[in-house]
Amino acid sequence: MADGTLYLVDGSGYIFRAFHALPPMASLDGTPVNAVFGFTNMITKLLADAGSDRLAVIFDAARVNFRNDIYPDYKAHRPPAPEELVPQFALIREATRALNVPCIEMEGYEADDLIAAYAAAEIAEGGKVVIISSDKDLMQLVRPGVTMLDPMKNRHIAEPEVFEKFGVTPDKVVDVQALCGDSVDNVPGVPGIGPKTAAELINLYGSVENLLEHLGEIKQPKRRETLENNRELALISKQLVSLKADMPLPAPLTDFEKRMPDTAVLRPFLERMNFRSLVGKVDRGELGKTVGGRPGSAISAAGAPDLFPAAVEAPKVAAPAIAQTYELVTDLATLDKWIAAAMQAGVVAVDTETTGLDASAADLIGVSMSVAPGLACYIPLGHRSQGGLLAEAPPKQIAMQEAVDRLRPLLADEGVLKVGHNLKYDMVILARHDLTVAPYDDTLLMSYVLDGARNGHGMDELSDLHLGHKTITYEEVCGKGKTQISFAEVPLDRALAYAAEDADVTLRLHSLFKRRLIEEKQVQLYERTERPIVSVVALMEDTGIRVEPDVLRRLSHDFGTRAVEMEKKVHELAGRAFNLGSPKQLGELLFGELGIKHGGKTGKTDNYSTASDVLEPLAAEYPIVRAVLDWRQITKLKSTYTDALLTQINSRTGRVHTSFGLAGTSTGRFSSSDPNLQNIPTRTEEGRKIRSAFVAPEGSKIVSVDYSQIELRLLAEIADIAALKQAFADGIDIHALTASQVFGVPLDQMDKDTRRKAKAINFGIIYGMSAFGLAANINVSQSEASSFIKAYFERYPGIKAFMDARKEEARTFGYVETLFGRRCFVPGIADKNPARRNFAERQAINAPIQGTAADIMKRALGRMPQALAEAKLNAKLMVTVHDELLFEVPEAEIETTIAVARRVMEGAHDGKVSVPLVAEAGIGNSWAEAH
Repeated sequence: MADGTLYLVDGSGYIFRAFHALPPMASLDGTPVNAVFGFTNMITKLLADAGSDRLAVIFDAARVNFRNDIYPDYKAHRPPAPEELVPQFALIREATRALNVPCIEMEGYEADDLIAAYAAAEIAEGGKVVIISSDKDLMQLVRPGVTMLDPMKNRHIAEPEVFEKFGVTPDKVVDVQALCGDSVDNVPGVPGIGPKTAAELINLYGSVENLLEHLGEIKQPKRRETLENNRELALISKQLVSLKADMPLPAPLTDFEKRMPDTAVLRPFLERMNFRSLVGKVDRGELGKTVGGRPGSAISAAGAPDLFPAAVEAPKVAAPAIAQTYELVTDLATLDKWIAAAMQAGVVAVDTETTGLDASAADLIGVSMSVAPGLACYIPLGHRSQGGLLAEAPPKQIAMQEAVDRLRPLLADEGVLKVGHNLKYDMVILARHDLTVAPYDDTLLMSYVLDGARNGHGMDELSDLHLGHKTITYEEVCGKGKTQISFAEVPLDRALAYAAEDADVTLRLHSLFKRRLIEEKQVQLYERTERPIVSVVALMEDTGIRVEPDVLRRLSHDFGTRAVEMEKKVHELAGRAFNLGSPKQLGELLFGELGIKHGGKTGKTDNYSTASDVLEPLAAEYPIVRAVLDWRQITKLKSTYTDALLTQINSRTGRVHTSFGLAGTSTGRFSSSDPNLQNIPTRTEEGRKIRSAFVAPEGSKIVSVDYSQIELRLLAEIADIAALKQAFADGIDIHALTASQVFGVPLDQMDKDTRRKAKAINFGIIYGMSAFGLAANINVSQSEASSFIKAYFERYPGIKAFMDARKEEARTFGYVETLFGRRCFVPGIADKNPARRNFAERQAINAPIQGTAADIMKRALGRMPQALAEAKLNAKLMVTVHDELLFEVPEAEIETTIAVARRVMEGAHDGKVSVPLVAEAGIGNSWAEAH
């Protein structure tokens, strides 16, 4: 834990401020020194004001750095430094060292990069950082624990001030800068995109990358084309403005401890500079001395006000120390002692250490336990020495099987509650050693139930937030980058401190969250919806889903062959070869040479836009445009899905084992990663072919069971729309009913196109679709779309009332609730930025519906294994994708399994929903056939 605050001074800012603030001055040999004098005064005052805190001055080593390799013209237009200032740069560094202050610079990097890296390192150590600068580029670093102080205005800069400046939170500053560019530093940005527009876009899409992925949603044609034609400039600009917080540190943080100047060094320097007033302060012992027990209040020579007035000085609150008694367990007798202590306590926190984050492939390295706050142990099981063939013998530890056999009764004992953080991961690891964990609590999910999207739920963050304790990080123990070692190679003393602390903190958090669940009336949501799914999802991840690699290879080969054929076809239609992957060349060909009607060239680059939303409307009329779009689709399917999935098949099981995120969304939905099985495309025939590679083993089938129109049913329930509720109760086609009500078409005369439009309205209303969006979706004018929405609300007035009530609920409480009491927090609901506020309002409308659907699915999932076991069925749960469950089922048990699954899913609402829920099943040899 670092002590106090680290002050990082932007040396360049101080230099130029001092130079322009003071009249010409000269040293004894005639060298200009006004900047040196002003700089020295400001640093001496800062030494006084900083008290016992730590300090470093950061300089630019040279104008050329790694950014010039990315963009040779970076800062190319900056004028040279004033002639009188040039000789003072070296003297200012000498002044810094004479004051006994660390003087930090590094070739190839800018001062801002060093400040970013040291700020990150200090925060990782548990300290606080104040950056002394008015440079807007440094505002991207502001976060809890990191603030800025503008010495020009004596103004503290925290998150509100950054938002006032950029219109976004600090973590999005680089994205705004990437779009609007910087003429001073010659960062190109996107032509025509100013700060206000950039902020609106980033608040809406979150990042430059996500914005570029969704250009089809941009309403303004010119803006959309400008962004499309300047993709590369936007991405390059983001690289230029992003600070390198992970760069190597030229000096350790320990070098920054405050040291008073050595007068034997400082006095001769000041005399040579002819700084007589400062020499007098040295002689009187006043230089850098704190006055009156509080930061000094002298005015600097540059005329600046007090840098740290008491009214704005941040309080220094030391985190409470956590008493720790940790023991390394390397023999069975000691292990038995800890097991007995856990049995006696009745509650034990458990954590595993492994070789990696992928639970399906990681190996167990050790187990930690905590039986009381501050009392924990670590049981190393798979550690080895570093050094290859010349390594020493492995450290002393209990044999894996002996430890596992000892731990098995404890982990399965019904009278001892096991507590873990993201226990799902540990369950997958332990299951491979035939270890079952029950009963259990999961502090990750307890935190998620209590605070949702208000904060992250990683253990390190929760420890800092709730316990005021900075935990040891993985990188502190294992290193990072190329020098990172496996946890199996970590010396046991360091492994003990890290692993035992994890269990200790988990137990402390459990006590805190348990009390809050009761106080905040969230026990039922946790106990009946969240906690039961941990073991079920762990089993799903461990089971995985079988993938036939030959199918993927055939698809990849087919997609690759077809992509080549499609490219040839495009070239034939074009009359010549060109780079089909180049938007510039494609645009010149389509809209220049071939004369296809187009809105014109856009932006300073004078390129045509070839974005999908530009080409799609032209595809029916122009075969070459259709061929281009087909080529794009097939190449994306190959690279993103078939090629990638081949690398993710587990060699041990022949399956892919996705990782389900249990606490990553604001509505309670699962996420999926490595691979993301929820994102496999299904709307096109080619996309659906990918699901054909997910297959059942011989003698089994894949069964898909999913809820039919669950969100529409829940809209009818939550908004209490009698007509819709009755329609669902009577089994009426809800889209046809909406078409009849809105368009006035009798049910017996309904055509597919009218029903399609009604379907778009039904689902669009749930997600807050605007008239513009609906118009684009169903290919009508915006005025027609507005009239449809108006008619819809007139026919179902309860829906508009529901939407208004949810927005008001979010504004009042900061969250909306599902039918099961889940709080879906809605940040930005009162934001002054219209785009951000409108997005939050759409969230407030959709969250109670999507969140209730997620709650129902989780309740069904948590009950499914027991229901299958009671029916003596051998079906295996493999995957959940939003409203769908995927099973691997022996052929003889298919009908019975479907009946059980439907019963569980349709009854999972426990009377909270009067509208009937309907689960539909599909069967096949592959996922594609079953869904």
